[in-house]
Amino acid sequence: MTETRRKVLEVLVGKTVSPPPIWLMRQAGRYLPEYRATRAVAGSFLDLCYTPDLAVEVTLQPIRRYAFDAAILFSDILVIPDALKRNVRFEEGHGPRMDPIDADGIRLLKPEGISEHLQPVFETVSRLRAELPSETTLLGFCGAPWTVATYMIAGQGTPDQAPARLFAYRNPEAFDHLLGFLADVSAEYLVRQIDAGADAVQIFDSWAGVLGEEEFARYAVKPVQRIIASVRAQRPQARIIAFAKGAGQLLNGYRQATGADAIGLDWTVPLSFAKDLQKEGPIQGNLDPMRVVAGGVALEEGIDRILDALGHGPLIFNLGHGITPQADPDHVSALVARVRGAR
Repeated sequence: MTETRRKVLEVLVGKTVSPPPIWLMRQAGRYLPEYRATRAVAGSFLDLCYTPDLAVEVTLQPIRRYAFDAAILFSDILVIPDALKRNVRFEEGHGPRMDPIDADGIRLLKPEGISEHLQPVFETVSRLRAELPSETTLLGFCGAPWTVATYMIAGQGTPDQAPARLFAYRNPEAFDHLLGFLADVSAEYLVRQIDAGADAVQIFDSWAGVLGEEEFARYAVKPVQRIIASVRAQRPQARIIAFAKGAGQLLNGYRQATGADAIGLDWTVPLSFAKDLQKEGPIQGNLDPMRVVAGGVALEEGIDRILDALGHGPLIFNLGHGITPQADPDHVSALVARVRGAR
């Protein structure tokens, strides 16, 4: 009996796999007609996240269609503030909304009840591990404290997260307390996902790119390091990917400072810089999602450049951010075929 290979896990321990394993951020999403059909019967977006039957189904849809090397739990980074009773809702055409929090509200935050609220997520993870092909890596995830905090402060997403940046300058102690609190509850959330069957986890810092150097160290690096240290103290075998979108040159030293096994790269990271980062350990990325929308030569050239530059080291092929709703499913098929045809 041959041993099952989970290629993403092999890369996360530093091995070079050829061709590289592939999965896509937001691979379960609106570009797929089967997702749109399931979403239509779910009610609200959070109902979809919290209904294991539906969350399992949409997680499996891209695996059935493309046989990606990893499946990522279908959920959202804002289930943590939802569990904190911040009245999270997703408004069509406007994105996430919640009740903004102030310094007094931050001081009142308590971790009690979070795990109970998120129990459906853990059930989804457990069922996915049982239903996925044995060779498919199952990824859990959470939002990084800085990114989650930006939504909690503003009550919504903003173009440059000015409300959170201003709040942090005016209320440094309260903001540090919020980041520390979110780091601790996020670490417990990831441990519970690992215990339920996740092979590895990813921390999404989607708004890291709006921070200056000093702020990046304080708001992006320090809380993620706190999460990873806590997870590793409880589950030493945990494999963790950290994705600081838009961080650019600040990714120098990010892996070492946070303790992540691999770092995700967005599409703006030059491949020459990515190659230097890869010398220190595994990387994930970093195709421009618009190339998947465009298809054809633009898609093929983007794939080939990444494989030529990074395919000879530990690489998980991915996009530089989530796949967009306007992507053609056939273009995704072409992407997977071209990556898997590389040697």
